[in-house]
Amino acid sequence: MRRKINVLLAVLMVFALVLTGCSSSSSSNEESGKVVLKFLHKWPQPEYAPYFEEVVEAFEKENPDITIKMEAVADEPIKDKLRVILGGNEVPDIMFSWSGEFARKFVRANAALDLTPYLNEDPAWKNSFIPASLQPFISDEINYGIPLRFNGKFFVYNKKIFDKYQLQAPTTWDEFIQLLDTLKKGGETPIILGNQGPWAAIHYLTGLNQKMVAQDVRMKDYNPKSGEFTDPGYITAMQMLADLNKKGYFMKNVNSSSHDMGQQLFAAGKGAIFYVELEEFQTIENNMKGNWGFFPMPSIADGKGSQSFITGAPDGFIVSSKTKHPKEAIKFLKYLTSKDNALKLVEQIGWPSPIDGATNQDTALKEVAEGVEVMKKAEGMAEWLDTDVHAKVADVYLSNIQLLLDGSKSPEEIIKDVQDVAKQVQSEVE
Repeated sequence: MRRKINVLLAVLMVFALVLTGCSSSSSSNEESGKVVLKFLHKWPQPEYAPYFEEVVEAFEKENPDITIKMEAVADEPIKDKLRVILGGNEVPDIMFSWSGEFARKFVRANAALDLTPYLNEDPAWKNSFIPASLQPFISDEINYGIPLRFNGKFFVYNKKIFDKYQLQAPTTWDEFIQLLDTLKKGGETPIILGNQGPWAAIHYLTGLNQKMVAQDVRMKDYNPKSGEFTDPGYITAMQMLADLNKKGYFMKNVNSSSHDMGQQLFAAGKGAIFYVELEEFQTIENNMKGNWGFFPMPSIADGKGSQSFITGAPDGFIVSSKTKHPKEAIKFLKYLTSKDNALKLVEQIGWPSPIDGATNQDTALKEVAEGVEVMKKAEGMAEWLDTDVHAKVADVYLSNIQLLLDGSKSPEEIIKDVQDVAKQVQSEVE
């Protein structure tokens, strides 16, 4: 009997220890007076993750009263995770977000903290950002996000091919079409496009929509509460994209080729022009060894939108409105976006930074620094169409863009679908 009692006491003691251990592990930070911040970003890749690990480690060393609990989820899965987060209670204190409509849905759900007072009370921090990088995170004159990367879209071109035909970078759409005609007649593939992932063609349409449709009209349509998409500029923009393929300016089999494959073809001299993001410039340089230049999407003479916008957008972080530690969250974001860490971001990863002066010819590739200067001088940014409109409208564009390029669906038919879904979305968000 005593043996049974001893065994029972031993079991109870082990159970008590387990309970104590669980309690201690879950509340140890609380008991020690530490603040725990949950931090979610989207760069688990081995070439990016070390940067965030190093920044977090350095921040914790300087702020021993704060612990950063970091999680990294890749590009596509994080979209699903953020949707789940939006409807649940387990919300990170600081989380990644694209700008534009993607961030605005957090705003509408009252899930994003108003960061305006924190920026205004620290003018040095606010003024450290390139203004165009903060603007896409503003909704109704309130700032809800802090940018980490500042990315734009440019055409890169093969200098040897251009020199062969005595071509110069075009500044107008008419010059662009003449240039493409010259290249096609010479037997060249004018433009490389890998649209297996339909975002690639959507990036073309992002800029074309912006240039063809007046800014106030486009902003009204991109707002889920008022979107109609009845302006004829949307059809014209889509027709201009379709014509690039119809006239043989794009390479063959665009819908079955990936963007990465396009990068390889461009590097091998199999095409004269390729539309890429600024952060891809280093890869272009690695492959082309100086045999390339770049230019923004040319202006369109009869376009009703501003012709001095650049296609692109910042992405960065929002702070949860449910956080219990807003001051500490802001402190971490200030540290993450400090000039020293911005310089490190550019040098270590090669990303263009929204911090003014961080991307320069000492820290980055010369062309990357020049691209950032072009973006600084731009009137504004045309944010990625698939993140700047409501998700349901974006799905219509994404699911139809390949059909546009293979000729099985007309611009009018697709825009009609867009209009129908936009009307449905209006009724859902009112």
